[in-house]
Order: sequence, then structure tokens, then C-alpha cells
Amino acid sequence: MKGASFIDFLNNIALVKRSDMYLDEYNLSILKLLSMLGVIVIVYFIRKVLLDLFEKNLLKITEPQKYSQKIISKIRKPLELTTWVINVNLILYIYNDFSTFVKTADIFNILYVLLITWMVYLLVNAIATVKIHNMSGRANIKNEIVNLSMKMVNFVIWIIGLLFVLHFGGVDLTAILSGLGIGGLAVALAAKDSLANFFGTISILVSDTYSQGDWIAADGKEGTVVEIGLRVTTLRTFDNALISLPNAILANKDVKNWSRRNIGRRIKMSIGVTYGSKPQDIKNAVNEIREMLHEHAGIATENTNYAGDSETGAKIVSVADTKGIKKTLLVYLDEFSASSINILIYAFSQSVVWEEWLQTKEDVMYKIMEILERNNLEFAFPSLSIYKEN
Repeated sequence: MKGASFIDFLNNIALVKRSDMYLDEYNLSILKLLSMLGVIVIVYFIRKVLLDLFEKNLLKITEPQKYSQKIISKIRKPLELTTWVINVNLILYIYNDFSTFVKTADIFNILYVLLITWMVYLLVNAIATVKIHNMSGRANIKNEIVNLSMKMVNFVIWIIGLLFVLHFGGVDLTAILSGLGIGGLAVALAAKDSLANFFGTISILVSDTYSQGDWIAADGKEGTVVEIGLRVTTLRTFDNALISLPNAILANKDVKNWSRRNIGRRIKMSIGVTYGSKPQDIKNAVNEIREMLHEHAGIATENTNYAGDSETGAKIVSVADTKGIKKTLLVYLDEFSASSINILIYAFSQSVVWEEWLQTKEDVMYKIMEILERNNLEFAFPSLSIYKEN
């Protein structure tokens, strides 16, 4: 009764009556304008209160707080857009004499579905980012599995959102879903390359041929694996180009994985000394080089230990070959070539990191030079002797 009496009182005011006469042409009134203003204030107040409550509660339950701030910042924009859409929807509802526009109802429903889908997408990815960060270093989960799972989850979220959009857009979903059985074969034939790449992705992940960050060479291309996607594997080449290789091709090609080595990056040299060298000096140099390599901190030998030394598997395979362990060390007088007597040096560095391998190789070369100098030996170079006959 109090609300009705206030409306009657408002309508009896002379100024309101005169204003309504002008506003009636636009299907408006002072009461409608006040109602619209009230709706805007109420929705704004509710938005502020709900956002503040959400932020406070999230900061309490999620640790550390920097991740909570990240989640809040991700979903703030769709939340604010949703409140604006609600505002517009309620204003139009009041403008139409507190009844819904039939034509615009579906449009607003579609907008709500899109905003909610966007919000769920951002929220799921923000939470996943936090969880993945917390799991890193503690869980034995391949990055490729996580990336593929997130892509599939995101795909499902947007597909569900699309189905709701089609429903509110007046599309008969039953007819579409029933038609998928008939059209499935045609779609499969049209998308056979995409399906082949998808199953290639599954094959690569199951066989564990390579992982993100591995240095591989395949199909004439070489580089570091950036990501194994649903369709392609992207490589960053050493001259900094980005290459995309279809997974269907990689699943059926020879892939050389240089990163699957724990110990042993090869150092192979052929040291040539002059033919004027004394045999005993060469023999001493060979023995000193062999001894130097055995004692070198960066060279792998039979005494080099590695993680998983005592591991045994269910399969009868070489643990050293499976894990990429190379400890071969050979130093021998090798051949009498055209212009030099060659000493073969065949060894492996303990580190497989390129820069550390280069440092070890450089140090070994300096030490070999010192050994040859100490034994009165000179490096040979291609030469030709000419003798004049009388």
C-alpha cells in the first residue's frame, strides 16, 4: 500500500504530470526514469559488493596471494561486462512497461552465454596456470600432456558454449546431432589429414620419441622442440627460424634426438705428426695423451658415475644405451697417411651441454699441444716433396 500511495503521490505532482506528457511520446515517464536510475544504482552496488566479497574470500583460500590477484584480474573484465549487459537488459525491461522484448530476449541470452563461457574459460586457465606452477618440479608430468589436456578442455568449453548459443538462436540441436551420424563419414574423409595429425600426436606422446626442449633432427629439419600441438610440432632452428612439421609425418619418420643423452658427447680427432718424428717420441706422446684423458675431469671414463647407475628394468636391454651413456676412450697410433703419421683420439665428454662440451674439447686440445711440444713432435700439414734426379 505504501508503494502504491507513493506512486499516486508522484503522479499527482504537477511537474511530473507535465513531464510525463512530453515523455509519453518516447514511451517514457518520470516513474520509468526513476526506476531505471534505481536499477543502475542497485546493480552497480551489487557488483561492487560481490566483487569485493569474491576478492576477499579468494585471497583467504588461495596461496600465495599473487596467484589470487592473477585469477581476479583475469575474470574482472567479463564480470564487469556482464553487469553492464544486465543493466541494459533491465532498462529495456522497464522501458517496455515491465515486460520482455521477445526479439531481444534471445539476443541477451546469447550474450549471457558468451560472457559466461568466456568467464569459465579464463577461470579454468587461470586456475590451471596456478596448479601447473605448483606442480612444477614435484610431479613427473610431461609438459606436452598438460598442454594437450588444456587445449582439449578449452575446446570442450567453447563447444558447449556454441551449442547453447545455437539453442538460444533458434537452431534445432536435435536435427544437428542426428545429422552428425550421417555427416560424420563425410567430415572424416574431408578432415583425414587433420585426423592423421591428431593420431600422430597421440603416437608421439605415447612412444615418448621427443619432448619439449629436445634437440631433434627429422625430415631434413633440425632444431629445438618448442611445442607438440594437436596438429603440428613446432621447431626453433639454430638460425632462429620457426618451423611447423605435421605430426603425421614425424610419427612415420626417423627422428634423431640429440637430447636423450645423460653422459657422453663425442670428441673425435686425428692428430697428424711429421714423418721425421722419432718412434719413441710418438709412443710417449700417445701414452701421455691417453693418461691425460683418463685423468681429465671433463672426460667420461669407465669410472664415471651417473644417476641411475644401479637401476634395473623389466626389459632385457642395455641400460647404458637406453639412457645414453657413453664412456669409450681410445687413443692409438692410427695410420700412415700421405703427409703425416696420424694419432686417433676418440673420447666422450661427461657433459652433453654444447658450451660445456666446447670448453672440455678446448682444454683437451691445449693439453695435446703441450704434450706434443714436450715430446719434440710437430704437427704435420699437407706437403709435397720434389726430388731432382741428376
